[in-house]
Order: sequence, then C-alpha cells, then structure tokens
Amino acid sequence: MTFDGWEKFNKIAFWMIKLAYINLLWILFTIIGLVIFGLFPSTVAMFTIVRKWMNKEYNFKIFPEFWKVYRTDFIKANGLGLLFLTIGYILYYDFTFLQLNNGKLFYLIPVLLFILVSYAVTLLFFFPVFVHFDLKFFQYLKQSFLIAITSPIETILIAISIVLLYFAITFLPGIIPLFSGSVLAMAMTWISFRAFKKVERRKGLN
Repeated sequence: MTFDGWEKFNKIAFWMIKLAYINLLWILFTIIGLVIFGLFPSTVAMFTIVRKWMNKEYNFKIFPEFWKVYRTDFIKANGLGLLFLTIGYILYYDFTFLQLNNGKLFYLIPVLLFILVSYAVTLLFFFPVFVHFDLKFFQYLKQSFLIAITSPIETILIAISIVLLYFAITFLPGIIPLFSGSVLAMAMTWISFRAFKKVERRKGLN
C-alpha cells in the first residue's frame, strides 16, 4: 500500500471510529433517559456533533460536548418529542378507528393522509432544524415543515436515506450499535444543509 493509500485508509478508519463512538453515546444516553425521555435529547446531541463536523469544527471533545447538549436541551427536546409522540399516537388511533368502521368514514381518509404526510416530512427535518436554528418552541415545527415542502428533492433524498439504512440494518444487524444513528445523522445533516442554502438564497432574492 502506498503512503497516500495508507493515509486515506487511516482517515476512513478514524471517521468510522468517531461515528461508532457517537452512535454508542446516542444509544447509551437514550437508555439513561429510560428511552422515552432519552431519545430526543440524545438525538439532538448527536446531530449537534455531526453539524459541527460538517462545518469543519473539530476542536472539541466529543463526550463533554454531547453531555452538555443533552443536559441543556433535555427539557425542550423532550417537550417537542412529547408533542411528536402525541400526534403520532392520535394518528395511529384515528387510522385504527377508520379500519374498525370498515371504511364508513372514508371521506376522512384524505384529511388524515395529508396530516400524516405533513407529520412525516416535518419529522424528517426536525433534528437538523433544531440544531441549526435558534427558534421559539413551535417555530421548530413550522420551520421544519416549510423547509420540507419547499425542498421536495431533499425531502425525498432523506426518505431514501432512511430506507437504505433500513435495508442495510436488515442485512447487517450488527451495525445497529455502531453506525445506525450516526450514519443517518450524517446523511440527513448533509442533505439538510442543501435545503438550508436554498432557503437562504431565496431570502436573498426577496
């Protein structure tokens, strides 16, 4: 192996170790928060780390930064997480109710499908928006939704990334503790940056 080849190999191995490390932190702090209270703040912390890397910010220690974000945003992230879980449960209940009524309330299906799609695309951009912008509580939801509907290509790309990761996990379940969340966070952050730049360009033209 040449010197350049060895250097590239070391660089790839180094990044794989870093991605595995934050993925393990993500799982650990999700469990520490009893899953339901740990998932959203630990995911916010992971996306914050990934965003720093994407912005070429490397002069920080991963664990202290992860813990700081987890602790600082714990209440706000859980508040928004509870909102998402509540809406998701209501949608699940509504679709179950329609199914039990054998399609008698079929006229409600388009409305519920619209709400479901809006909910899904908002969730796709929620974490990148949360760590990128400093907004008020409900503005995170509004901004995530607006960016999603005005950036259809990026929205589709994020959805494709999730599907690809799902198939990767299906074939290689051993990657779950090492690369499941962190790799997806990298993909979602990179794609979201494209959408954010489009929004900034549109604002510049106004």
